[in-house]
Amino acid sequence: MGPDDFDRLDDALDALRESFEEIPQWEFCEGFMAGLMCTRRPIEPAEYWPVLFGDDFVPAQHMELVWGWMRRWKEIETALDADVEALDDERAWQPEVLDTRGSILDLPAEEQARFADDDIPSFAQVFALGFMYVVENWPDEWAEPRDKEAAALLDEHLMCIVALTEDDTAPPDVSMFRDDGPPSVSHRRIDHFGAAIWAMYDLRLFWRAMGPRAETIRKEAEPGRNDPCPCGSGKKYKKCHGA
Repeated sequence: MGPDDFDRLDDALDALRESFEEIPQWEFCEGFMAGLMCTRRPIEPAEYWPVLFGDDFVPAQHMELVWGWMRRWKEIETALDADVEALDDERAWQPEVLDTRGSILDLPAEEQARFADDDIPSFAQVFALGFMYVVENWPDEWAEPRDKEAAALLDEHLMCIVALTEDDTAPPDVSMFRDDGPPSVSHRRIDHFGAAIWAMYDLRLFWRAMGPRAETIRKEAEPGRNDPCPCGSGKKYKKCHGA
């Protein structure tokens, strides 16, 4: 997908926002989508649409958004399943994230002043929040395994993503908005971003290796010897199936 495709997705989200102001930006959706792909159990659209877009969302009424979503889903899925050893591999996943601070710093000073009191997110922060929104909404699918080593590995992967949900407080060194733009992102942030992407690759493999979550089967309590037999015979349990 190219810039025009993402612009159309943004337009579709803006249209949704006219009736439901809580509709997130695409960067959040991109992280949310990645979270779904890294979850232990496959989660169907009918289950996740209401979580992301509200209970009133009807896919058939927003087909441009749905088709764009499915195209991006396939791209991310293909990239996460690719056998890559470096993130500069053309097959590696490159999340669609924004350097909002860089874009603001690139504006004339008088226009920058309009954002002086705004809480501007750090590079890839909204993306990471979208991913963790999946973890928060399907906690059973992210429950720690009983094996201590596996649990520690899961926590390690998730902490790489959690680090991106926090503000970038290190001195800015580079601009992700344009090569010669004013610095707005720290090298530490770029390192955290790379670690988070690798963590998502690892999480997808991790849950595949763990397999489906085992369902707990509740065993019914055995009736007392003098209780009526549950088979409905009218006899005492000790005279019937408990004999």
